[in-house]
Amino acid sequence: MTNWRKAMEVFNTHVGGVASAHNDARTQLEAFKNQRQSVSHLLQAQGREMEVAYHTRLTETLDVTRFLLKQGLPFRGHDESLNSSNKGNFLELIEWYTQRNDEVAKTMNENAPGNNQMKSPTVQKDLTRACAAEVTNVILNDIKDNIFSLMVDECRDISIKEQMGVVLRYVNRHGCVIERFLAIIERSRYDGASNMRGEYNGLKALILKENSSARYVHCFAHQLQLVVVAVAKSNRIVSDFFQYVTMIVNIIGASCKRKDKFRQLEHDRLVECLEKGDIVSGKGKNQEISLKRPGDTRWGSHYMTIIRLMSTWTSVLQVLENVYDDGTNDDNSGIATSLIDKMENYEFVFVMHLMKSLFGITNELSLALQQKDQNIVLAVSLIKTMKVRLQKLREEGWENFWTSSTNFVVTT
Repeated sequence: MTNWRKAMEVFNTHVGGVASAHNDARTQLEAFKNQRQSVSHLLQAQGREMEVAYHTRLTETLDVTRFLLKQGLPFRGHDESLNSSNKGNFLELIEWYTQRNDEVAKTMNENAPGNNQMKSPTVQKDLTRACAAEVTNVILNDIKDNIFSLMVDECRDISIKEQMGVVLRYVNRHGCVIERFLAIIERSRYDGASNMRGEYNGLKALILKENSSARYVHCFAHQLQLVVVAVAKSNRIVSDFFQYVTMIVNIIGASCKRKDKFRQLEHDRLVECLEKGDIVSGKGKNQEISLKRPGDTRWGSHYMTIIRLMSTWTSVLQVLENVYDDGTNDDNSGIATSLIDKMENYEFVFVMHLMKSLFGITNELSLALQQKDQNIVLAVSLIKTMKVRLQKLREEGWENFWTSSTNFVVTT
């Protein structure tokens, strides 16, 4: 500069406006001298604090998820509102955790963003799936390239939906047989047998499509149960018999009053038999029993229902008579009357003794097939033995049926 008289004018021109290069450089220099007060530094620091708080919340919710999964406890509650006294295991355990850890409390509930609470049902499901994936990976790493088997079975839940359970069975590197539960899958289109063995859409077909070397073995006890149920339903007299049995079981257990009456009658009968010396006492003997409804998927349930009905015959009749005498409900009285008439019918008694003998043979086979140390060769041998016993029963057992059913009618 040669003309210092115009120095201020030149300096102001150099400085320029707010967004000039000079002001931008000055701002950056001041921020460099005092980095803790700069906007970028404050944003970065706040970001790190949010990241730490998020990590703390995630760790807490994951710990709670792992605990509930390990203990096999449900997550959700019936009422998860803010005013609820019990919001369910997950939310209650989160609250318990927060109250006992000040560091966690600083990052939860009102101290956390409203859209990042890490407690929603979606987050719970995501964490559960992540834990399931990690467990599955550990199991697969333990199996490596060794041979394994899948055990699959189905049953109905309380909402009458088919649920398929999958269990992995293998031998680990230490030579120990290991069984690991993998998952429960809802099946809505097929029943148990078609799901297992369906030619086109069943589980067998799906597995063979993935691995043609896979070998499929249908549970022998399950096959036996399917055959027994199918044969029973194909005969009208036998099918009607089990429908009446189901009605008897339902009406006896329809109320607490009837159950209590049934138990009291059975207690009095056992005391009387003990006093007469008809039965002996001892550990595990003469235990309290109840009538249970036969189920197609519960192995041996038909046999046990018949056994218990025969042993509590007089008590069942007495309860049905009480239902009829009560007369508070015309429908129940009518049903009780028809059931009493049916139980006093000789055909009903004869079919009951026939099914007892038949299911007694198949039940022994079913119990044998369910043993863990059972092998295919022995299973086939047991099936052949059962067929011989059934044939002998068919050829030589009718006279015994007639005698036993007649004596039962006379004595009861």
